[in-house]
Amino acid sequence: MNNWFLFFASIMLIGASTVLMKLLEPETFPSLFDSFWWVMTTVTTVGYGDFYPVSVAGRIYAIFLYFFGIGLIGVVIGKLVESLSFFRLLKEEGKMQYLGVNHIVMIGWSGKVQHAIAELLDSDNRIEIVLIASLEKTPVNTERVHYIKGEPADEEVLQKANVKKCRSIIIFVDETIKEPKLADAKSLMAATAISKYAGDLHITVEVLEEKHIELFRHVSVDEFVVSDETISHLAVQAALSAGASKLFSQMLSRSVGDDVCQIPIRPEWKTYRDAFNYLAEQGATLIGDKESLNIASKLDESLPEKGELFVICNDACYEQLVKYKHRS
Repeated sequence: MNNWFLFFASIMLIGASTVLMKLLEPETFPSLFDSFWWVMTTVTTVGYGDFYPVSVAGRIYAIFLYFFGIGLIGVVIGKLVESLSFFRLLKEEGKMQYLGVNHIVMIGWSGKVQHAIAELLDSDNRIEIVLIASLEKTPVNTERVHYIKGEPADEEVLQKANVKKCRSIIIFVDETIKEPKLADAKSLMAATAISKYAGDLHITVEVLEEKHIELFRHVSVDEFVVSDETISHLAVQAALSAGASKLFSQMLSRSVGDDVCQIPIRPEWKTYRDAFNYLAEQGATLIGDKESLNIASKLDESLPEKGELFVICNDACYEQLVKYKHRS
């Protein structure tokens, strides 16, 4: 039978039985709620025994409910359980649309993506992530990660991920493609499709080779992460300066030591020196702005009225610094 018909028939049966039992035995069921309570405990087979019919007519109708009401409600409950199981299956297979906002969209799946998701979830217990990949089932079993199956160049997939209302997007290299040019070309296609569909969004793209960044000149990409060069630089630094790789890893990871954090510029800070001194008193080290890390050479230069600064600090210090932003 049609599910809606079953649901409507159940409502009608419960409503009609409530009124009928009140009419048949007004003394046994002083109010409609008492009658409704007895009907529900009967058709769900709970049977508390606090109310029960005593007349012949009432008992005959109760027998009718035993045969038809319990069966009908049992079918409806089974349909509800089946629907919930089906809903969970659709979510696991990446076929459910994400309706949240201010989330982060990650494209692709690899070990790097897995670590990135763990870092994001650890950094903010309110943040939600939408993962777009071509896997049969979700690789991450947590309520804060919503999986969408498909290709990011497909507009329907972007719509399911609610890309237009996300906070930012990270496009990772497809590691199944061994040719760097082809892998970066796929990332370019994804960035192009996102820019065309969603307009101005903060997009970060991982590329294998720095020379391929020029290919993205017509796409609104905010930041690039050069995968191969970054790993090579870390390896060289580790070889030349013992412990350098550990230092960089600690700065990049939110699970160990202090972290690199972004904070807003306050109006009372007129120069970089003002910000540097204040932050030092709070236990944070100013290392740069969005333009450069060469803060020491421009301490006496004026700060822009609005913008962001990068500092190294622990979680407790960061919470104190961003309280200003929330108050503003």
